[in-house]
Parts: sequence; structure tokens; C-alpha cells
Amino acid sequence: MEEINLKELFDYIKERILVVTIILLGVLVLGSIYSIFLKTPMYRSNATIVLVNDDGSAGGNSAITQSDLNMNKSLVTTYSDIIKSRRVLEKVIKNLNLDYTYGNLHSNVTISNTTNTEIIKIAVSDPDKALAADIANEIVKVFGEEIKEIYKLSNVSSVDKAVEADSAYNVNIFKDLAIYILVGLVVGLGSIFVVYYFDTTIKSAEMIENKLGLPVYGIVPRAKHREKK
Repeated sequence: MEEINLKELFDYIKERILVVTIILLGVLVLGSIYSIFLKTPMYRSNATIVLVNDDGSAGGNSAITQSDLNMNKSLVTTYSDIIKSRRVLEKVIKNLNLDYTYGNLHSNVTISNTTNTEIIKIAVSDPDKALAADIANEIVKVFGEEIKEIYKLSNVSSVDKAVEADSAYNVNIFKDLAIYILVGLVVGLGSIFVVYYFDTTIKSAEMIENKLGLPVYGIVPRAKHREKK
């Protein structure tokens, strides 16, 4: 691989700083148009449930034993998969008369669990912030009904109902601008570097001495063309 003269590369970039600036501004303008006018704002609402001891009714009042806790912890992963199952989500779609397929809704639902707890958080994303909250709450309701049907248990209790989000989680104009500036610099400088790397023309007397090993005894200066009056 040919060695790169950093000073020579720096001078090459300085001479073409206008090109880098144009590319940077182009990326910034196009990115800003996308973020402001084309990007769809998405809202996320969270509902939280907890697994409790089962005494034959939801939210039972019998004493919780260590075996109950261990059983609930072992069920957390299974329950998380059931929440996103076709059986649950298709019923949610039907109940709310959603214009969604199972795959669409499945991709908009995220399940998380705090380690070593029986708490499950259901997050739903949607362009409609009110609908996101409605879907999350409906999932909790349908899931509780299906668990009773599948396991004959009533060990699911709601902790927090989903509420409408105040702002879109995927829209942050200042963060986006910083990303576009970084991308513009990378693309601009990268383009100049590629052109420089594959440019085999002789640019200075030093290049002749370094690359060809020939001494330079004289230089013909570049003359500026003047128009005749």
C-alpha cells in the first residue's frame, strides 16, 4: 500500500474545502427536510403488570410464599412471549378494530422485565399517541383473560395503566442535526480522500523527488491568463 503524506493530504483537502462544505450543507439540508417534513413522529405508551400469588381470583389476598415468588419469576419469560403471541394480539386488533395486521402490531410492541422481579412492562409505539395508550391497556386486559384460559390462574395484576405520551420519542431535531453534520463531514472528507488516493498526477516538485527520486533544478510557475483588452 502506498504511503500517504499527511501534510500533502491536508493541503489537498484545504484546496477543496469548498467541495466538503457543499457536501456537508447538502446532507444537512436534505436531512433537515426529512426530519421536519417527512419523518413520522412515533409515540410510546407503557403499561406495567406484576405477577402475584393466585388464590382463585385476581389480586388474591392469601399470604405470598417463596414458592409463589419462584413460580412467578419462572413464568415471566413465558408470559412475555404470550403477550406478543398471535392469540393475544389478534384479539386486541379485533377488540379495538385496528387497521393493523398481526405482524404490524407485533413489531410495535416491546416487552421488558426488570431482572429478578415479577414486573413486566409493555411498551406500544404508534403514530397516534392516544391509540398507543389504548392498545397497551387493551393488551393488559386481553392478556389477563388469556392467562386465565390457558393456565387457569389469576396471577396477573395491573400496576400502571398506559397514558398518552407528551412527545414523540423519535423526534429530536438537535440530535438529528448533529448526526447530519457528522455524516456530511464523513462523506465530504471521505470523498476527497478517495479522489486524492487515486489521483496519480504530479502536484509538486517534492512529489517528483520523493516518488521518482529525480532532482528538480527548476520550476516553471503557473501563469495566470489575462484577457486582451
